[in-house]
Amino acid sequence: MLSIVIPTLNAAAMLPGTLASLGEASVNAMPHEIVVSDGGSRDGTVQLAQQRGARLVIGLPGRGGQLARGAEAAAGDWLLFLHADTRLAPGWVAAARAFMTSGTADRASYFRFTLDDPHPSARRIEALARWRCAVLALPYGDQGLLIARQTYRAIDGFKSLPLMEDVDIARRLGSRRLVALDHAAITSAARYRQDGWWARPARNLVCLSLYFLGMPPERLLRLYR
Repeated sequence: MLSIVIPTLNAAAMLPGTLASLGEASVNAMPHEIVVSDGGSRDGTVQLAQQRGARLVIGLPGRGGQLARGAEAAAGDWLLFLHADTRLAPGWVAAARAFMTSGTADRASYFRFTLDDPHPSARRIEALARWRCAVLALPYGDQGLLIARQTYRAIDGFKSLPLMEDVDIARRLGSRRLVALDHAAITSAARYRQDGWWARPARNLVCLSLYFLGMPPERLLRLYR
């Protein structure tokens, strides 16, 4: 069974689209469950998750900790970690199933980063993400992470980090255990439109560089926000 773990914090605006994209699993008879790990939402996210039949885990905010708690509560042999503002493109079940049955349970896979905006800058950011994955082996959380539970446990899973939890787990997996799926994970471009098509990627790059230089994620979080 596949457990889909979604961390949420005031995600009521985006969560319905994400959950709708996951309905393909039922249509294609893939045994699955959805686990929503909430960090204290006050906008109806919890009620929405319950209405849609998701299992609910509630705890302190912080994406790393939320992902870890969701994984602990999940029952599946495979785990798919997915952000609340990311929708998987139609056909994702076939791509996931092919990976899960390919005999590569010691590896993890991720989807192709795509933004839901026609702006030319969106294509530039997507190209930068492809380069980051190909050269640095650093897929971000908005690309999803599909991993067998046994492999997740072997690398000690997600750490309770407020930021860079996706970079941390990708580095522990290493390039040889990361497989790119040629299938899109479509993420909302709202934050890029709000913060700036150039400013937000620049800030992300600064945060990543400072993290590699040893700055604690707790301090990085203030800069990120």
